[in-house]
Amino acid sequence: MRRLIVLATAIISIVYSRAQTTEQLIGADMIVFNAKITTGSLTKPEASALAVKRGKIYAVGTDVEILKLKDNSTKVINAGGKRLIPGINDAHIHILNDRSYNYNVRWEGVPTLKRALEMLSEQAERTPEGQWVKVIGGWSPYQFKENRLPTIEEIRKAVPNRPAIVQYAYNRAFLNEMAMKAFGVGTDRFPALPGTVFEKDKKGNYTGVVDGYTFTFISLEAMVPQPSSDEQLSSIANVINSLNRFGVTSAVDGAALIGHPHGHTQIQQLAKENRLNIRMPFIDLQYGDTNSASLVDAEINAVIKKSPISPGENLHPTMAHGHEYEGAGELLRMELHDHENFDRPAVIIDKEVMRRYIREDITKLVEKGIPFRMHISYDENITPFLDELEAINKKTPLDGLRWSIEHAETISLENAARVKKLGGGIALDTKLAMHGEAFVKTYGAEKASQTPRLRDLYDSGVPLTMTTDAFRVASFNPWIGISWMTTGKSVSGAEILAKNNRLTREEALKLFTVAPTWFEDQEREMGKIIPGHFADFVLLNKDYFTIPDDEIKTISSLLTVVDGRVVFGADEYKSLSPKLPETLPVWSPFKYYGGFYNNKD
Repeated sequence: MRRLIVLATAIISIVYSRAQTTEQLIGADMIVFNAKITTGSLTKPEASALAVKRGKIYAVGTDVEILKLKDNSTKVINAGGKRLIPGINDAHIHILNDRSYNYNVRWEGVPTLKRALEMLSEQAERTPEGQWVKVIGGWSPYQFKENRLPTIEEIRKAVPNRPAIVQYAYNRAFLNEMAMKAFGVGTDRFPALPGTVFEKDKKGNYTGVVDGYTFTFISLEAMVPQPSSDEQLSSIANVINSLNRFGVTSAVDGAALIGHPHGHTQIQQLAKENRLNIRMPFIDLQYGDTNSASLVDAEINAVIKKSPISPGENLHPTMAHGHEYEGAGELLRMELHDHENFDRPAVIIDKEVMRRYIREDITKLVEKGIPFRMHISYDENITPFLDELEAINKKTPLDGLRWSIEHAETISLENAARVKKLGGGIALDTKLAMHGEAFVKTYGAEKASQTPRLRDLYDSGVPLTMTTDAFRVASFNPWIGISWMTTGKSVSGAEILAKNNRLTREEALKLFTVAPTWFEDQEREMGKIIPGHFADFVLLNKDYFTIPDDEIKTISSLLTVVDGRVVFGADEYKSLSPKLPETLPVWSPFKYYGGFYNNKD
């Protein structure tokens, strides 16, 4: 019997061997070699090559090992010895609020106010009658060599012939005469919401400078000419391409003013055409639903009755987590919104108001099994929020439901520990890289040096991530924030963060790669370059781990890959990049300036 078994095994081996010689090797779809790969894995932290199959990484190792996996159909890319990292994951950004992206002059990265004003003048000449010249957020006065805001006189001189609005974060807007007239400044037509302040000259005339909070500026943006459906699609495609340029491969949309499903038309179209070049999970907000008693009631009604969708459900036809519902937020009640205007003192919400609304709203979400994210900037508001959440948990257990506090600039370590105990996370953001000087003026240099408590929060073990919160309050370029986290320096070059409150380069990168996956419930699929994880990775133009500190903020992508597809290429990899359709409208500032200064085709 033993002889028969041995003979049968030998015959099977011979037949199998012959069959193998006649079959074509099924190789990798893509191989990248000659790279300095930072995998994010403790087991194999570095490698020089990787192989991709069906949108996933299936082998990581040496050039010799991985190149054996190619066949005639494999796309082989020589990385030229450059640094390759997991794709950047921005866990809180507002892509869908930038349907007018192509209408805006982007001041991100512009080095001088002089050049920024020249861009306005140039755009005024090409903007047709009936349209506006606009700069809507994403920049900071501290990025300019002049280290100041523009004056209203400079705005008027730059744009004398078209309505113009220049908006700084959600803090201030500059309106020329034509814009003031169109908005009805000084009349009931202007949305003078609480906290809005009109600057007047010595004669009592409005100057065109308006200070305020978030909702004032959101209202103004709704009053200017809006893009057509085709222009909105073009804008969203350019937004995503701008993100890809800096290595962003996944981005959680932190709620749009037009909610699911109507506000997601462009994303769905890009997904159907296989042109959604980013994974875009989303948080939903049914803003403007006057038929519901609250935003949370409107959300529950929308996702259960009007347009049913389950938490974690993916609407993308082919790409995992491509367009996935992640829950409700970040605005759960307008009355609880504490904004983030660091030019002004903190907005402190009445504790009883906080507790009452949180009790009403979050109980409903927990009962329905809907994850939630809550915008709270200041620790004084986080405390009563957690007080009530702890009470809810005793009566209606959260039971592992993913939830987080977004922004949380001044959260205390005591409250961070409470978040951890309740099973939540903290999504910080990098806006203080751009507005740190404003925070210093309002609260003092000592407090700014420890805001947020980066070092202690990182060491605490609470689920923690870093985000940009673009496109209004900060730039979409994550490397500006990474530079600030590691060097302590803001965009002006001033040292804001204390030396004992900074992160290593490896730690800072983790907060933008593997850390966000907890917030998206994707820890076993994304954030590392290891077999089985999605093939989302970036080849950098500079070696993040070896370049001087002052060059970190200048990093961008040479090659961005999402789901195993090249979605962006620059320099020697430009030929691999998919071609974008023509930007609409023809007079779009994006065609001339791109989304980030000196960073366009």
